Amino acid sequence: MKLVPLFVATALALVSVVHAATPDPAKTQAYIHQAWDTLTRSLEDCSALHDPKMDARPVLYLPAGLAVPADMDSIRQRCQVDVHTLPRRIERLGDLMPATLPAEGLLYLPRAYVVPGGQFNEMYGWDSYFIQLGLLADGRVALARDMTDNMLFEVAHYGGVLNANRTYYLTRSQPPFLSRMIGDVLAAPGAFTDEAERHAWLVHAYPLAVANYRIWTRPEHRAGDTGLARYFDLGAGPVPEMRDSTYYRGVIDWVLAHPEKDPGYLVKASEHPDAAEAARLKTSSCDIGASAVCAGAWSQGYRLSADYYRGDRAMRESGFDTNFHFGPFGGATHHYAGVGLNSLLYRYERDLQDFALQLGKLAEAKQWADAAATRKAAMDKYLWSPARGMFMDYDFVAGKASTQPYATTYWPLWAGLASRAQAAALAKHLAVFERKGGLSMGERSSGAQWDEPFGWAPTNWLAISGLDAYGFHDDARHLARKFMATVDTGFAHDGTIREKYNMVLGNAEVKITAGYTTNVIGFGWTNAVYLKLHQLLQGAPAAVRATP
Repeated sequence: MKLVPLFVATALALVSVVHAATPDPAKTQAYIHQAWDTLTRSLEDCSALHDPKMDARPVLYLPAGLAVPADMDSIRQRCQVDVHTLPRRIERLGDLMPATLPAEGLLYLPRAYVVPGGQFNEMYGWDSYFIQLGLLADGRVALARDMTDNMLFEVAHYGGVLNANRTYYLTRSQPPFLSRMIGDVLAAPGAFTDEAERHAWLVHAYPLAVANYRIWTRPEHRAGDTGLARYFDLGAGPVPEMRDSTYYRGVIDWVLAHPEKDPGYLVKASEHPDAAEAARLKTSSCDIGASAVCAGAWSQGYRLSADYYRGDRAMRESGFDTNFHFGPFGGATHHYAGVGLNSLLYRYERDLQDFALQLGKLAEAKQWADAAATRKAAMDKYLWSPARGMFMDYDFVAGKASTQPYATTYWPLWAGLASRAQAAALAKHLAVFERKGGLSMGERSSGAQWDEPFGWAPTNWLAISGLDAYGFHDDARHLARKFMATVDTGFAHDGTIREKYNMVLGNAEVKITAGYTTNVIGFGWTNAVYLKLHQLLQGAPAAVRATP
């Protein structure tokens, strides 16, 4: 599926001069400072209701039980939007399936938020954490708090932090950063008028943070009997945001062309099955009667298996769409206890411990400390490879670790769970990932955007900030300069900032051959990480994080 960016004109309008080929960090920063306003959405602006990924009249859904906002009639008339109320209260993620709604639409959020850019015109789960870091670095504290308040609203009314606030995302979350968003707001000067307001906000936020954490301990998200978590979407079949079958037919064709690399994705089937075969395909593949995309996902006598579709959905919850690290096209993502996810959950548990202590809930604080210790022990058992000196993702279905290093091996440093010996070993293996432009995702070059030679702002930031926190200041600053130079080079070339970069070339020349082909411009989390790296280079070395 090729996604077409619609942000070009707006982004380029921010550039008041023709950029020379020479990178200029001052011009990059000037662009970023202005870009927040361009990327901010609220219901005061009708453009916030439009979904560039769809060609349909905008629809807005209000949560069941929520009093209709006073300005909703004005919004309906001014923006020519259809306004509906969800049919029932959502208690848990996956309670309401998108296909049961009369139309796809935007899910109401009460406060302003920053979108990533391009065709991504909604508030995304893990993008928002990095965007919030940038807002705080740029002194936009009120908007940063609004972002977190919107996330808390999603938990309260939509069952958890969503992939994004569209109805077609009601069955999955994204990498869990909510606790860090809460913690960063609590620590931000000027976020609250006084300590009483800060305390009241934490009283409100803490139980919602706990409710969101519970997503990851549900049976569906358990990685077998490892005691660890996996990504898992609670829907079935092709994802509802997919507009046609092109992507899935491409997966079939690739597997047929590489039969030795087939993890079992294919099911022999007819292009036009009769009723009996269609009934069998509901279990073995997908429901062709319920989904036109499913019906069209056929090539050369084959369809995709139900297990592939589960993995495809899990891949999208992971945010690593598309990669070949978790199987070709990420189709085995749900088979893995991932280093990245479990690092985030360890940090989440430590954050909940801290919040509980601030609220005087000592027994709950101990429970969170115990949960974190248990997760660290499981990660040391299943994910740490002494022979490799790295954390490696674990395929709990096959009962073996991945043999391919991935950039998430550095996330335990950001989370503070690595021992000093593990941190030292990880620092010695930077050459596995380091390229001219920063840290690549790994060594596997598949043509997918979350593999070699590509690198991303969030994975570079989590590694760099983690290294800095453990005292590897020279490595952190060296990598920070590399990634910033890559962003500066791209900006000097075309006057914008991108979703991802080519780490081998150290520029924005990204050619994707497997999965999504567009290098979206805008771009929220790259803007944010650039500012954070600038702060890191300007400031004193971070204190070494205490390790368990």
